[in-house]
Amino acid sequence: MRVSHLFTKTLKQAPADEVAKNAQLLIRAGFVYKEMAGVYAYLPLGRLVLDNIIQVIREEMDGIGGNEISLTALQSSEVWKTSGRWDDEVLDVWFKTKLANGTELGLAPTHEEPLTKLMKSYIQSYKDLPVYPYQFQIKFRNELRSKSGLMRGREFWMKDLYSFSRTQEEHDTFYETISQAYDRVYARLGLGDVTFKTFASGGSFAKFSHEYQTISPVGEDIIYLHREKKIAINEEVYNDEVLAELGVTRDELEEVKAVEVGNIFTLGTRFSDPLDLSFTDEEGNRQKVIMGSYGIGPSRLMGLIAEHFADDKGLVWPEAVAPYKVSLVSIGDIADQANELYETLQKSGVTVLFDDRNERPGAKFADAELMGLPYRVTTSERLGENQYEFTVRASGETSVLTLDELLAKLV
Repeated sequence: MRVSHLFTKTLKQAPADEVAKNAQLLIRAGFVYKEMAGVYAYLPLGRLVLDNIIQVIREEMDGIGGNEISLTALQSSEVWKTSGRWDDEVLDVWFKTKLANGTELGLAPTHEEPLTKLMKSYIQSYKDLPVYPYQFQIKFRNELRSKSGLMRGREFWMKDLYSFSRTQEEHDTFYETISQAYDRVYARLGLGDVTFKTFASGGSFAKFSHEYQTISPVGEDIIYLHREKKIAINEEVYNDEVLAELGVTRDELEEVKAVEVGNIFTLGTRFSDPLDLSFTDEEGNRQKVIMGSYGIGPSRLMGLIAEHFADDKGLVWPEAVAPYKVSLVSIGDIADQANELYETLQKSGVTVLFDDRNERPGAKFADAELMGLPYRVTTSERLGENQYEFTVRASGETSVLTLDELLAKLV
């Protein structure tokens, strides 16, 4: 991509009403546009980042047997009334609307009910199980406050996978499998060292659920962390009974702020009971399907990654999620050399954002740092032919390389 072909522009200032650092930087760098509090449009660079995060998650979900689908956002009230979650007193984040004929609809905040209903058409026998459908979809939640940028949205992207199993044992095996897949997701996104599986309340479904919490000074949750065992306990279940069960003591734990970036729940028959999702087992008996729910928020992760790695110059993207690997900056009257390098990098499989604008060098460098691509390559009259300045965005380390040396670094 050439910068001259982007319709977006960088900004010196974010909107005055935007208080979250992640959103301020993403808006200034031209990655997102703020429609209103908690609602953001993804511009070309931002959409690439979001897609890269989604692809990492998709690969890990497919790797454990997931089947990707796409469910509807518009929901009739019937299935939610059957489960008892249509009432705003029970689920208080609904956005509701009506058809022209007065029929009440909702914009789905989650999808346990509609998917359970759908699966009744495909699960009849034990031979049809287990199955693991999942989706990436925009969810809608009427949050009372939304001041954390992409990390707490009213409209946001969610990966939700649901497991349908024959027995509790089969469910428990998959629960551990997806837990390990989540660990791989966060490691690939550059957050593995600061993201911890956290014991949380299981509500009415199980003794515990698990959250994945990333340590962050802007986190809204308090967790108690055992770094050596790589486990944590949410403040809501931090008591002597839980400590004893996990084999840890209070003086071993560190209190930190964290951002929830994923969760896994055992649902049991909470939804298969009211919606009558059952199967015939090997003996010919009808049994209720055992369910689980597993969520990761790609848009929340995008905001967290933006905030976590940023410095005083702007964004700093890990390679796995960056919209392009290289920011190519051309300085002076050397258009032919710059274009030739741009084409060579692309042919070598390196993704490049080429700043081909007729702008001052300082403005180009400032924009490159604000956008935060992993590497900057500068070609200029001062360096001459076959000499290129190579800068690592995260460290600022700079060296002058030949084309062969440059390709060896990047390919």
